[in-house]
Amino acid sequence: MEISTPAKDFKTFLQFEKSLSHNSVEAYLCDLQKLEAYLSSIGKTPAQAELEDLQALLEILRENGVKARSQARIVSGWRAFYRFLALEKKIEKDPSELLESPKTGLKLPVFLTLDEINSIIAGIDLSQPEGQRNRAMLETLYSCGLRVSELLNIRFSDLFFDEGFIRVEGKGGKQRLVPISPVAIKEINLYLDDRRHIDVKKGFEDTLFLNRRGRRLSRVMIFKIIRNQAELAGIHKTVSPHTFRHSFATHLLEGGANLRAIQQMLGHEKIATTEIYTHLDRDFLRTEILEHHPRNQKKY
Repeated sequence: MEISTPAKDFKTFLQFEKSLSHNSVEAYLCDLQKLEAYLSSIGKTPAQAELEDLQALLEILRENGVKARSQARIVSGWRAFYRFLALEKKIEKDPSELLESPKTGLKLPVFLTLDEINSIIAGIDLSQPEGQRNRAMLETLYSCGLRVSELLNIRFSDLFFDEGFIRVEGKGGKQRLVPISPVAIKEINLYLDDRRHIDVKKGFEDTLFLNRRGRRLSRVMIFKIIRNQAELAGIHKTVSPHTFRHSFATHLLEGGANLRAIQQMLGHEKIATTEIYTHLDRDFLRTEILEHHPRNQKKY
């Protein structure tokens, strides 16, 4: 994407000072490009923008059907850009300072039950060339609560099976050690027998999960594999790789895991993110209340 000089400086700031991932940087720049295009249409530069200009563009986005959650993300990007300009002393007044984000409400993500997870993984056809690889990937995704990008970037040098851990590179290049289950380790070791027959392309020798052409898998391919397996299992929920991550956190919480332990496993910087990300289903919550509330205890 072609970007202006302020946007180029902002991109450098996001990459090297904020250490954001490539996808996050591109998302910020895409939202900034919308802002620059609108301001240009009314004869202004970003440095000349006023609060009313940002509000007007936000109203246009709203009228064009951009949802509240997406609007909130866009506003967050604009604020980050103007904070950067203020930091660099390129503007005297931040026009985004009083810009209000739309109310998005709390949207609980879809999660799968343990039986549904088991059905998806059990339904993988191991007679197919990619069957064992797919099984190993989904076991790892659920066992470790990984983001899809984290799964795709696992290397041989990240595996510490004797200790029961894998090393994961999360957002902003931050690394963490994540426990991995014996089941996932077993499935990966079985996959390695198949991997030895793949013609691995140069530069991907250390990449764990490969496509049939010997290169790293794409995010789209992981989405397709999971969607197909969910359909085969007769699951009608909208299932994605992130559904496995959310299910992992939910099941840990239901099993009594400490919220801070879950936070570390997921690689969240703030505990508030984990509190929003994890939730209890109604039946489990009701059972816990009935079991532990003092008014529900039998008196002898």
